[in-house]
Amino acid sequence: MDCLFCKIVKGEIPSNKVLENDKVLVFHDIQPAAPVHVLIIPKKHIASMNVAADEDFALIGEMHRAAQQAAAELGISDSGFRLINNCGRDGEQTVFHLHYHLLGGARLGALTGLSSSHG
Repeated sequence: MDCLFCKIVKGEIPSNKVLENDKVLVFHDIQPAAPVHVLIIPKKHIASMNVAADEDFALIGEMHRAAQQAAAELGISDSGFRLINNCGRDGEQTVFHLHYHLLGGARLGALTGLSSSHG
């Protein structure tokens, strides 16, 4: 499998980790879209939310717990943050390994709108 995030989980590609446990990894995004921008990934490869199976939903809950912990550790719990999952082409998913973007550290702009890539 040639999955970027699986390689990060295996340590084949370095990452700036925020937290890690046996199920989930949280690390800084290399192209941040906000002052705080981390990615929350399961260590198990799941291509997208569309293919998550019944047995994966406990793991997805662990990802949400990790988001809460990371927000606290990064000092953005009280001011607020955004948790985003891009799914599929129109959702702008570019890495096909389930993940959340946790963004904060500043007042974030509107969430709606069309991407310039969707002519």
